[in-house]
Amino acid sequence: MAKRTVFVYRSDVLSYSETFIKEQAGAYQEWHPILVGRKILDQLSLDGVEVHLLSENKEALSARVFAKLGRYFGYCPESKVLGRSNASLLHAHFGPDAVEAEALAQVLNIPLIVTFHGYDINIHREWWENGRGGPNMKRYPNRLLKLARAPNTHFIAVSEALRERAIAYGIPASKLKTFYIGIDAEKFRPGPIPYQARPARILFVGRLVEKKGCEYLVRAMPLVRSRVPEAHLHVIGEGPLRSRLEQLSCQLGIGARFLGSLSAEAVKAELDNARVLCLPSVHAANGDAEGFGLVLLEAQAAGVPVVTSAFGGAEEGIWQGITGFRFEEADISGMAARLIEILSDPRMSLRMGMMGRRFVAERFDIRQCTSRLEKFYNEVVREQPVN
Repeated sequence: MAKRTVFVYRSDVLSYSETFIKEQAGAYQEWHPILVGRKILDQLSLDGVEVHLLSENKEALSARVFAKLGRYFGYCPESKVLGRSNASLLHAHFGPDAVEAEALAQVLNIPLIVTFHGYDINIHREWWENGRGGPNMKRYPNRLLKLARAPNTHFIAVSEALRERAIAYGIPASKLKTFYIGIDAEKFRPGPIPYQARPARILFVGRLVEKKGCEYLVRAMPLVRSRVPEAHLHVIGEGPLRSRLEQLSCQLGIGARFLGSLSAEAVKAELDNARVLCLPSVHAANGDAEGFGLVLLEAQAAGVPVVTSAFGGAEEGIWQGITGFRFEEADISGMAARLIEILSDPRMSLRMGMMGRRFVAERFDIRQCTSRLEKFYNEVVREQPVN
């Protein structure tokens, strides 16, 4: 039986931090995904993924402006080309992409599924409406809520915590489900270095922005080193706060290593040398917060205990006291105490790592998670009204 086609929409295709979109597309079994976007970022390799680019950078300025105005007013000039693919539904990642893709779904007369990942539903409405996201995004909250009233639109949250936030925002609970994205538990297996032989290394992986909370981890390191002098911190990621965090590390004399953005293979190599991963996420001033924090699953699958305050992930992505520890946002002393506990007790930490591997393999393997998503696709298509 031929597979149905789903358009997986992301305007910018694809940043390093959005590997999960490619991984999820690669895990489909019943559906054939076509990644649809407007700009290639030349960051993440798209080998093995079918891509349809709607608006190439080489287009004349006048053509790009005309297309943008058309999308704003509900006209989609590319619909004839995409219509030849005979897709059965469109799945947009992130709220802003969904309001952009709505016209395409309407013209093609196919259901639209929207996945919320964090900032798209956590950031305060006033931030958007005051133009902080750019003048063209002032109407984003109203357009999103209007989209939520459309009969052929459905929503997904990547955690239960994010689902509750979306309901509070105004998305109808009846149209909103939670589906974890998951990770490839086969790719993230315990590495060759025995846990007891690893240095007392704490690993952070994430963009260096306010909501990731790396500053709190840097400030916790003097407390950690007062009890575990050999402890040291490796930071993977880029972002606007990097220089400030490097200066803070120097001021505190902790000697943190900032490694920048790394490939998936290099991140795995760092996990194989780490004793603990820390994700000290917080709610940013504008409301932005972690949707889940997939790196928590990657670390546990690799046999590394985790310490986190991540919104969603701290409650749903770890087994408290068994695979890692949670702490309250911005609680530097609480974070330090948990890191000290793991670094000071290798036997407990080894046991945590073993349980973490089981926990992720049983609950968050991407094949199982994607199978649930495809079943939802099937339900949505079956329920589509016939015109």
